[in-house]
Amino acid sequence: MGSNNYANPVQEILHESKGYYQGWQCNVVQELKFKILAALYVLIFSHATAYDPLDPTGNITIKWDVMSWTPDGYVAAVTMNNFQMYRGIMSPGWTLGWHWAKKEVIWSMVGAQTTEQGDCSKFKGNVPHCCKKDPTVVDLLPGVPYNQQFSNCCKGGVLASWGQDPLGSVSAFQVSVGAAGTSNKTVKLPKNFTLLGPGPGYTCGPARVVPSTVFLTPDHRRKTQALMTWNVTCTYSQFLASKNPSCCVSFSSFYNETITPCPSCACGCQTKKNCIKSNSKLLHKAGLNTPRKDNTPLLQCTHHMCPIRVHWHVKLNYRDYWRVKIAVTNFNYRLNYTQWTLVAQHPNLNNVTQVFSFDYKPLVPYESINDTGMFYGMKFYNDLLMEAGPQGNVQSEVLLQKDKNTFTFKHGWAFPRKVYFNGDECMLPPPDTYPFLSNSAYANPIAISSVAASLFLLLLSAW
Repeated sequence: MGSNNYANPVQEILHESKGYYQGWQCNVVQELKFKILAALYVLIFSHATAYDPLDPTGNITIKWDVMSWTPDGYVAAVTMNNFQMYRGIMSPGWTLGWHWAKKEVIWSMVGAQTTEQGDCSKFKGNVPHCCKKDPTVVDLLPGVPYNQQFSNCCKGGVLASWGQDPLGSVSAFQVSVGAAGTSNKTVKLPKNFTLLGPGPGYTCGPARVVPSTVFLTPDHRRKTQALMTWNVTCTYSQFLASKNPSCCVSFSSFYNETITPCPSCACGCQTKKNCIKSNSKLLHKAGLNTPRKDNTPLLQCTHHMCPIRVHWHVKLNYRDYWRVKIAVTNFNYRLNYTQWTLVAQHPNLNNVTQVFSFDYKPLVPYESINDTGMFYGMKFYNDLLMEAGPQGNVQSEVLLQKDKNTFTFKHGWAFPRKVYFNGDECMLPPPDTYPFLSNSAYANPIAISSVAASLFLLLLSAW
């Protein structure tokens, strides 16, 4: 018989049970670790790709309304609504794409066009506008003939943000689709929608059938409705748009001579070799300011290498108010920023008294918190931020009323917590580099000079 290390069978059973338990425990722990890591991954990357805490419901919704059936398909009105409060789409505009579910073709379009026709060689007589399985659609430019226009079309793909210009945040076109279904039961929804605005950053969900859109006639006395409607929702992620920020922030104040600059290489220094110095002779070269098709910037050489710098200067201190100067500078020689927006988060923005030379709108994503505001240019005055150079700067001042329970200049309280330009978060300097309040820097220099003058007059009267 073989040797037995256990005094009795009970000990052997207990030992085997203990080994089984330890193995089971190890498997459970490994499984829990996997689930926790998976949950963390989903939380981190879902936040990075689709969620904006300052605009939690912001998205671009693309709505397809089937308005009529044709012998081999349908005619649909496609409407793009930008429900983002402070993120628009600048020139060269949006680009929309999808994959057909069957062998559909586009017979005609009004208010937009596809970038390629594709292979339509099998058609004789009438040739479709586009035969590609995955068409790419762009908006028409302003000034096209009236017979090519559709409501809310022909803006070169430029789409304003909802918070800045609700009327300008809509774009639409009409499409006639052939080789498709001719009823609600036979139509197959397009798949794999993509949206460029004008670069990457948007992720689109699947098309979903929704209740048919209801329309009012011009006299508001009759309602009509679409034969079928489906929606596509696209959300923006700065992480997907670029691995580096596109703007940075610098600080200064009246109570400290120190200027806190943007962090070095705040927007990456990959373009350092191709930048141009502000005194370079190349600045007079013809065509320098012409944008490229791929929208690559040509930056002025700086330590931060950002296309946009936002400077926040604490300018004056009064008894019941304080004053801030905001300046936005463009360092990109190839791009004008149309209908730009600037968003700042600061606890005292709930008491904005007056904004000079910018338009201002408070943003209240959560009813109990009012600490975020959007600044943007006045139409036909400074809503266009010119390319780098003498004109590449816009600035304004903001007067804020003090809340005496919270107001202070200590510990960098007077500087914003977050800054966004055109919907992208800007890089702020490290908190330990903010201009600090020295012991001698109390109040307002104007107030101090006034006290000094009063004392001087008092001495004169005593003499």
